[in-house]
Amino acid sequence: MLELQGQLNLFENAGPLLHRLQREEPFASASAMLERAREILSGLSESEQIAVINAHPRIGERVDKLSAASLREQGATPAPEVLKRLAALNEEYEAKFGFRFVVFVNRRSKEAIVPLLEARLRGTRDEERRTALREILAIAEDRLKREEA
Repeated sequence: MLELQGQLNLFENAGPLLHRLQREEPFASASAMLERAREILSGLSESEQIAVINAHPRIGERVDKLSAASLREQGATPAPEVLKRLAALNEEYEAKFGFRFVVFVNRRSKEAIVPLLEARLRGTRDEERRTALREILAIAEDRLKREEA
């Protein structure tokens, strides 16, 4: 049986999702928990979904603001101009959509994320909200796999 205790960083302490998952634990398996998280996310109100999205750190965030899991995933600190570009793009994204840019980094460099963030700025708010929720689930699935390995 799988319980969320010790698994909170799977979802970056995203309140609305975690509260519901905790009420239903323990789960038979990691895949059962992820499937239930997917169902819960789709049933949350838009404001609750945005709260889950905003629980994730910004790409290129200062190291002292990242969880240990995010720090491992985001990797080494790039050149200062890349961090400045990411900060500007994050600001533009948040101003346009009203929530944070979330991407499953998948061990890509921050330099590789810049064009992806630029491309995602061309999306619609609803597309981006749905994409961010899918990315959150991909991040959680990857974190679970790494814990099991």
